[in-house]
Amino acid sequence: MNSARRYDIDWLRVVAIALLLIYHIVLIFQPWARFIGFIQSEESSSAIWVPMALLNVWRIPLLFLVSGMGVCFALRKRDWKQLLLDRAKRILLPLVFGSFFIVPIHNYFFQNYYDINLSYTANVGHLWFLGNICIYISQIIGFAFLDRSYNYKFFNGLRGLLNRPYFLYLFIIPFIIEAELTNPEYFSLYVGTTHGFFIGMLAFFTGFLFVAIGDAFWYAVEKIKLASLAIAAALFLVRYLYFEYQAPHFLTSIESMNWIFAVLGFGCKYLNKPSKILSYLSQAAYPVYIIHMAFLFWAASLILPHNLPLAVNLILINAFTFAGCFLSYHFIIRKFTFLRPLFGLLSKKKEPSKATSLVQ
Repeated sequence: MNSARRYDIDWLRVVAIALLLIYHIVLIFQPWARFIGFIQSEESSSAIWVPMALLNVWRIPLLFLVSGMGVCFALRKRDWKQLLLDRAKRILLPLVFGSFFIVPIHNYFFQNYYDINLSYTANVGHLWFLGNICIYISQIIGFAFLDRSYNYKFFNGLRGLLNRPYFLYLFIIPFIIEAELTNPEYFSLYVGTTHGFFIGMLAFFTGFLFVAIGDAFWYAVEKIKLASLAIAAALFLVRYLYFEYQAPHFLTSIESMNWIFAVLGFGCKYLNKPSKILSYLSQAAYPVYIIHMAFLFWAASLILPHNLPLAVNLILINAFTFAGCFLSYHFIIRKFTFLRPLFGLLSKKKEPSKATSLVQ
């Protein structure tokens, strides 16, 4: 297994977090936003939902898959005790802190905006993702007792299989089975659902497995990137034109994984290189994910009452949210030693010079 650092995975994690922010901002302009606990604009737009519907079936599975890759990378340098301790510090601690002190902030803005009696409630909220990761890591800990080269018949068999890149599509089958068995009302409803838990677990384990396979996987995924992009785009058009976004689950599973293969393939081809920008953004991504909902709800509560055109509201809320998150990270979170672990960052004395993230 090649031990070279995968900068493309760091990039994909950064991009996935940025897309998450944009996705949550767009939710404000949907007619059902308040139903799922978001501040809702009086003016809605179905047009801006189209690209979000494209993203929605693969953005969360991609994040879980990248997280599984990160655990496999981490096990190269840690035993099982070190892994659990490290992830407790960098995932469980931010989850607990965020549930008590960050999520209630955006709940306050929601209650205040709709004149609901103010009340404090600790809640995982959008940090549910971290809770799932904690569970998945505990399930995968047995791999810590394997040789780090994964030189076993099972892994060697997969490496041999992927000498023919299109066999990579066989990994879609478990995702089809999962979706058919859990039969979610909406494929993209991940939060607090059986489907969300199991597709996350599958993606996490699959990401771990891909990194354990090593070069054979990266070779295969790069080779099929164009085919995967074509398949994913075609299936999205079918879902959009013929099913009003709600295609049969087996088709959506195939579409979802082909988007992921395409993204991984193009990332492998073009993004696997270090940069100063990546070093900064990779550090910022995790804290930004934790605090973004507070700034988003704050922005919505300040801007929406002015009844500006939808496009202006969208631009202003995006600008406020991104600026608030990055300014808070740059001038506060990363500067104060006592805050860094609460937002999943290494202490300054342990901070490496190159890009670092939960990926490694």
